[in-house]
Amino acid sequence: MDHDIKDINLASAGKKRIEWASEQMPVLAQIRDRFEKEKPLEGKRMSACLHVTAETANLMRTLKAGGAELVLCASNPLSTQDDVAASLVADYGIRVYAIKGEDNDTYYEHIEAAIDNNPVITMDDGADLVSTIHSDHSEMTDQIVCSMEETTTGVIRLRAMSKDGALKFPVIAVNDADTKHFFDNRYGTGQSTIDGIIRATDVLLAGKNFVVAGYGWCGRGLAMRADGMGANVIVTEVDPLRALEAAMDGYMVMPMNDAAKIGDIFCTVTGDINVVAKEHFQLMKDGAIIANSGHFNVEIDLKTLKETASSVREDVREYVNEYIMEDGRSLYVLADGRLINLAAAEGHPASVMDMSFAVQALTSEYAVQQTDLEAKVHSVPAQIDKDVARLKLASMGITIDTLTPEQDKYLQSWEMGT
Repeated sequence: MDHDIKDINLASAGKKRIEWASEQMPVLAQIRDRFEKEKPLEGKRMSACLHVTAETANLMRTLKAGGAELVLCASNPLSTQDDVAASLVADYGIRVYAIKGEDNDTYYEHIEAAIDNNPVITMDDGADLVSTIHSDHSEMTDQIVCSMEETTTGVIRLRAMSKDGALKFPVIAVNDADTKHFFDNRYGTGQSTIDGIIRATDVLLAGKNFVVAGYGWCGRGLAMRADGMGANVIVTEVDPLRALEAAMDGYMVMPMNDAAKIGDIFCTVTGDINVVAKEHFQLMKDGAIIANSGHFNVEIDLKTLKETASSVREDVREYVNEYIMEDGRSLYVLADGRLINLAAAEGHPASVMDMSFAVQALTSEYAVQQTDLEAKVHSVPAQIDKDVARLKLASMGITIDTLTPEQDKYLQSWEMGT
């Protein structure tokens, strides 16, 4: 079987990791059991450009159980778990093209390998697969039934493509499903980002000024977890409503120019470019730590930082580079500005990815049943969200109330007033 991974001999360790994650993913397991029987994706060629983790492996197992002909490549050069990639090939018969630390050329060679699968369905973390198909393989756009996008960054890119009339096939914004962004983005990103920063630096968060750039769902989760660790949380924002929410949640809110002067740890979660830039580097304290938990490493202006630093010491700790400025200050950048929670840690906990990947699996099933989806960005059907939430509650041993016939009738009527 064709593949490109680091070492097939890592498979046994990867299988243990995949099976451990599976224990925390009961909703996806139920879907996998049904897919095994019903084969809703029988014969469908699927290419996925995702973070190659143990949780993703369980999604791949589910799609394959449903009959899909799968190829998986990495969506980020530093997010691959090499033992998981090996196990997917050796134990589950899934073609994988992903090596942790792969260079940019290899990264895109792997995306091309996924495209060579001639897919009719695609999945993305960040829209690199979809954008490459549109840019370099436009002849394929007519055959693709649908794509799923898992990240905020990717949805932003795809909505821009749709607005420009450049999007040639339908995409479903899995990222925007309630069971995804309420939980994965908030609780998953919050915990795993803190985990990555601590693993990379061994820094004590208590008493530190922790700057969170962006107060979307990921920013909310990160601020909550940093606050819980005893940090003084500072939020920077461009959206007045989110800034107001952050202030009412009890955090300091200020422009990045002001935060740069007092911050000890900075983490970007915006999905935008150059959020931490030259003017901020010039103001930062000696010893400031800079990380990113948005999808791409463009949130930190690393090019300018390299140009303005007098010297760079790489790997002063694993995943930590020291930039020594002209005035002698040291700034520490984690994981080359890439996703700190996946580069230095293990990504989101499996129990929260259970919901996100359950939505991915059910949305894939929904997509192949549709024949008339317009070439634009679509929402996940509300029923899928509700079904996943019900299954998750059941797996947690939680029951909830149901409306009585009287209550249901009241909510659908208008006649009864005060």
